[in-house]
Amino acid sequence: MQAKIGKIGIALAAVLALTACGSKEPQLMNLTSSGPDEFAILPTKPLQMPEDLTALPEPAPGGASLTDPTPEADVVAALGGNPVALSRGGIAAGDGALVAHAGRFGTSGSIRGDLAAEDLEYRRKNDGRLLERLFNVSVYFKAYAPMSLDQEAELERWRKAGVRNVGAPPNPAMLEGN
Repeated sequence: MQAKIGKIGIALAAVLALTACGSKEPQLMNLTSSGPDEFAILPTKPLQMPEDLTALPEPAPGGASLTDPTPEADVVAALGGNPVALSRGGIAAGDGALVAHAGRFGTSGSIRGDLAAEDLEYRRKNDGRLLERLFNVSVYFKAYAPMSLDQEAELERWRKAGVRNVGAPPNPAMLEGN
């Protein structure tokens, strides 16, 4: 009887060990879908014959089609703007000073890849305990808690510096003084 219990215990330990050392990307926020995603379905534009067949885009895998939905361009056109301005690329004339100020200390062309690699490493180090992973418990908020902003402490810091914040509730100490 004890040998049978020992074998079951060893088998259970082996299963737990195998589930713990998976090499997949850690998922800190374990969300499950209970139905279809209504926002993943976008209606296409109706098919129509173009006036000039040479104006059709060259077919390419992943390329744009005339029937592809373009919600941003449609909104710009509906509000009286020029939808072509969205596809021009580059920096708008009014945003040049902002971009220059943001990049005053230099920029990195590989920032997105660098941050993705650093975040993956952080998630691997903070992907929860064995039973949390086994039972698919979300550990996102616990993992990123050291990086979250304490809103009350930050508001108090700004108040002590004498900066008014019209979006925050009034300072209770100021209300008591009146």
